[in-house]
Amino acid sequence: MTKRKAFGFGLVALAAVAGTVLQARGLPRLAAPPAEAVAQTPSATGVAAEGRVVAYPGAEVRVGAERGGRLVRVLVEEGAAVRKGQLLAEIESDELRAVLAEARARVAEADAEARLADASLARRRQLTEERILAVNDLDQATRDVETARARVETARASVSRYEAVLAKSRITAPITGTVVARRVDAGQMVDTGDHAFTVADLDRLRVEGEAHEADAEAVALGADVTITADGYPDHSWRGRVEEIPDSVTLRRIKPQDPSRPTDARVLAVKVAFAEPAPLKLGTTVDLRIAPAAR
Repeated sequence: MTKRKAFGFGLVALAAVAGTVLQARGLPRLAAPPAEAVAQTPSATGVAAEGRVVAYPGAEVRVGAERGGRLVRVLVEEGAAVRKGQLLAEIESDELRAVLAEARARVAEADAEARLADASLARRRQLTEERILAVNDLDQATRDVETARARVETARASVSRYEAVLAKSRITAPITGTVVARRVDAGQMVDTGDHAFTVADLDRLRVEGEAHEADAEAVALGADVTITADGYPDHSWRGRVEEIPDSVTLRRIKPQDPSRPTDARVLAVKVAFAEPAPLKLGTTVDLRIAPAAR
């Protein structure tokens, strides 16, 4: 055995003896912290998350056709600013307008018959009081008035029904905002419920972020957030966490890193912009959420 090997064996033996002595005296041995505990410690720089620019609830609305038919007019393009109630497109309704006109004529006719019945009832009541006409004739005149009034109400109900159907021929903006999607053209046939436009209020945007469920404890309401986007490499924007759900969900945003799992469970935090940002609706962003105070 060489001197070097002998010296090595001597060091090993000395360490073993030292350990035995420490254990015998009841002194604890020094041990390295478990690797798992170190991995679970939140980063001092905050929680990393991915997100997408979305509209607040009610600030982005999909507009559909309320009845089927052929579009005769489409009045807006994508990017157009619109007001609530503004006409976006119109479905062919010539036949329906003709039916509505006929229903309104029936109302006028029923009104005339009701006025005649009222006048006849007044005359017969006077004749009955003068004992010139029998009571049965007065009863008949009363029934005639009631029937005429019922016909007026029926005719008016038909007009209201046709007016409601005609109103569905007009596709209007449900909110004031910008047309961010247009899916129809003039001459196109649409069915009830077909997606025609999307209108969004671009002044009411925020970020819906997805943090890994393991970082849920480190995310706090009101925490500062740094927002960055690939299209703006030299810029960042400030935000703050304004909503934290009570449960985790499956990932909805496709990760930019293809090596990351797509079926991970995440905490879908909502982040409000703390300053104006030029980010477009639907833009994918990266978030750095300041760690919760300990």
